[in-house]
Amino acid sequence: MTIENSENNGVLLSMNPAWRTNRYESAFTQKVDAIKAEGRYRVFAELGRRAGEFPYATDFSDDERRRITVWCSNDYLGMGQHPAVLEAMTDAVIRYGAGAGGTRNISGTSHPLVELENELAELHGKEQAHVFTSGFVANDATLSVISSALGGCIIYSDEFNHASMIAGIRNGRATKRIFRHNDTAHLEELIKADDPSKPKIIAFESVYSMDGDIAPISHICDIADRHGALTYLDEVHAVGLYGEHGGGISEREGIAHRIDVINGTLAKAFGVIGGYIATSAAIADFIRSAAPCFIFTTALPPSIAAGACASVRHLKSDNDVRRRHQERAATVKRRLKEVGLPVMPSESHIVPVLVGDPVMCKAATDMLFDEFGIYIQPINFPTVPRGTERLRITPTPFHTDDHIDYLTTALAEVWNRLDIPSQQKDLPNAASA
Repeated sequence: MTIENSENNGVLLSMNPAWRTNRYESAFTQKVDAIKAEGRYRVFAELGRRAGEFPYATDFSDDERRRITVWCSNDYLGMGQHPAVLEAMTDAVIRYGAGAGGTRNISGTSHPLVELENELAELHGKEQAHVFTSGFVANDATLSVISSALGGCIIYSDEFNHASMIAGIRNGRATKRIFRHNDTAHLEELIKADDPSKPKIIAFESVYSMDGDIAPISHICDIADRHGALTYLDEVHAVGLYGEHGGGISEREGIAHRIDVINGTLAKAFGVIGGYIATSAAIADFIRSAAPCFIFTTALPPSIAAGACASVRHLKSDNDVRRRHQERAATVKRRLKEVGLPVMPSESHIVPVLVGDPVMCKAATDMLFDEFGIYIQPINFPTVPRGTERLRITPTPFHTDDHIDYLTTALAEVWNRLDIPSQQKDLPNAASA
């Protein structure tokens, strides 16, 4: 938008409050209109999750208050409604009240939060853990402060890293190198080209949530060992879900001890809210002392910490729910492929179904919601590259065979009515999307 600033009327107009307001309102309206024109305008459904009836929710978009089935929740194991979690949160509210009272520096660290951090450190075999208000904040705060503290640091970042990691790397202002997704040869090529004396950090994820593929963690650790780099692993879509105790892919593969900093979330498999890092005592102490996002943000309420702690403790020993979760994901993939739907390659519990067009992607999810009572959010740019728009389906242990049959029938009907291509000769995978 061009802003008027001429001598004839710019000064006089700028003195008019209504004109100033309209000028800026118009600028933002034009930006939103452009997003709508591309077919990637986000609409958030008004839903009420039904405690004790997972994966059902109530649709509050009209007066009918109808029941719908959720197929895209990150509450992968339904722990947000687990009795042990609800009981712990209720007891903590009665005992400690609703809020934290302020930052840890002002109000101290609540006892439930200390217990939670101890559980998380033990889960990952690390000396200490720190809890933040979200996984995004944990990534942003940690990557920015540790990279800025290491003079001349170079960060090697997987090209598909989450926006929170990208923000942290940017805010740390270290030199950045982007390696091709899960391409260890390219990673090592980049590191070899740099000054061996420079401090280095390799930042990557274990499970990439839009494609469902898994990083070659052991190979990346080998490269880090050869070149003296710190390893920073985001396990947010893996903690609680993989490993004998829910420690993530790094625990499953027996290599958590080779990771210097593990980032996780309490808002997905653990079913509550918040993010955390687990690391050595020295790194943790520095983050606690230097990260503004940690120092100046009100701490999580005791009830949230208590609920998260109960969830972590429960999942440390509940391998049955993990096995059921993996079986349900595999069943959904198989059933959708049987009816010819373009299920993208996925090594994990994520089931991405390719649409390839933002307008058609939104139309498909609208039809599923309006006509079939199935809630799946469209995944469009910038979350995924243009041309790889998709539905991201996340089966849970509580989706029954009947749920899966109904989903399969509904998706096949939507694909047919909207004339979306079904079988794709060359489905994009995590390395090419």
